[in-house]
Amino acid sequence: MNDYQKEQSETLAMVHRHFIALSSSEKEMLQGKAEDYLSFRKDTNTFLSCHFSEVCTEKCYQSHVSACCSKDGIITFFADVAINVLMSQDEEAEALMQVLRKPNNGFKCIYLGSDGCILRIKPIVCEMFLCDQAKEKVFGKNSLLREEWKDLEQRKKRYTWPDRPVLFDELEQYFIDAGYSSPLMYMHNSPGLLRVKQLSQSGSAR
Repeated sequence: MNDYQKEQSETLAMVHRHFIALSSSEKEMLQGKAEDYLSFRKDTNTFLSCHFSEVCTEKCYQSHVSACCSKDGIITFFADVAINVLMSQDEEAEALMQVLRKPNNGFKCIYLGSDGCILRIKPIVCEMFLCDQAKEKVFGKNSLLREEWKDLEQRKKRYTWPDRPVLFDELEQYFIDAGYSSPLMYMHNSPGLLRVKQLSQSGSAR
């Protein structure tokens, strides 16, 4: 197991243990917090499936040249893991942990199966990555499609960019308050994201 798999496996197991011990009402509360984000992810998935699925599958995934899928693993936020476990059945979470414990000696991301990503909800960094070649091929001179994508990118920030209260930060804080820690808690560990929060707070104080 490499360092990436170790971080992912330990975080996944930690989140899974916590959710198993939760009452139904508290779990439903957390699922409610994620509803708006999941609606955004559904809209994004629909857009990408309609306009990019064929291009990305043929030019990137099947050819093994993907800048993301050919790495041992994609960047994941703590919230990516938490939301996946929150929305998964116990057996799905356990299956993911089994995958993470296996050696990954191939060309591909540990989460990449024969039919694509095995995660119920792809990491947000992976979902929102489009290479310039794919964007040029699909958007071309279609300004309406390009604007629709820009709108989705702006919506993403409502959950991931901590210049205001956002879901990804709230989920990390929820687990920190419960006594947990993970290297994937970038909202509380990344100097860049901490700077965004600091600037936002100093701005609101004026």
